[in-house]
Amino acid sequence: MAHRQFSLVVISFMCLFILSGCGRPPSEEYIDFNKTQSMVQDDIPVDNGQRPLVIALAAVISPKDTIDCYRILAQRISAVTGHPTVLIQRKTYVEVNKLLSNGEADMAFLSTGSYVSYKGLYDIEILAMAALDDEIVYRPYIIVNKDSNIYSFEDLAGKTFAFTDPLSFSGHLIIEDILRSQGTNSERYFKRYFYTYNHDKSIWAVAHHVADAASIDSQIYDYAKSKNPEITNNIRIISVLDPAPTGPVVVRKDLPYEQIEQLRQIFLEMNQDPDTAQAMKKLMIDRFIPPQPERYIPLKKIYDRTTI
Repeated sequence: MAHRQFSLVVISFMCLFILSGCGRPPSEEYIDFNKTQSMVQDDIPVDNGQRPLVIALAAVISPKDTIDCYRILAQRISAVTGHPTVLIQRKTYVEVNKLLSNGEADMAFLSTGSYVSYKGLYDIEILAMAALDDEIVYRPYIIVNKDSNIYSFEDLAGKTFAFTDPLSFSGHLIIEDILRSQGTNSERYFKRYFYTYNHDKSIWAVAHHVADAASIDSQIYDYAKSKNPEITNNIRIISVLDPAPTGPVVVRKDLPYEQIEQLRQIFLEMNQDPDTAQAMKKLMIDRFIPPQPERYIPLKKIYDRTTI
């Protein structure tokens, strides 16, 4: 365990490069993801005696930027439905899956890996998928420092690797699948590895030689490159892997059918509201499109074989 944790303390105190944030509407509820008490609190406001819609998400990019932008999306849902929404942000993807599984969240913005790994007590379905530049896919990148002598996957043997999250597809699962196909795993292949828990930290770690390499989401890399070229200028991409579908918006299937369909329609029309569309842009989303669950089937197989 020590080799996995050696730089985690360093990472947690990094002075991260700042991505452009969104304004925070003061009326939206926020629950700090470091708190350990019950996720659904007694003092959450209700409307006409009804429990509000509880929405969960993880910090894919800088946590503050994530929550500020998603607040605006949640505010849009409240405006259309007339009911309050509550955002719960958690550090890891598994924590978000547990919220859904335990019935403590009604809806969630999941990563690709979170969705394909979900095996909770409550069944979920996809409400919508995020599209950027008319694409609903991204590519996992393997990155190294520009001054590194690493030029191929084979050169990563015996190096230090920064994973994003245990359930991240681009930031962990696909690498484990590659290693499995070679008859090995991260424990044996790398000198050490650790988790950064969002993609911008992984980029920072490689740019500043905290890790020799990392695997990240291409969309987030492109966004970071446009916002912080002084960081990504220190990065070199050594491998571009096969495309994967973007993380979906999901809802628990036990919600009323009419509510599910209303939420789906809200997402399909969300880009038509200027304020919401601006927040979506900062989350690397142009619009939401109807679900295509078949796209995730091959990835579910990858998850299953990497966790055997």
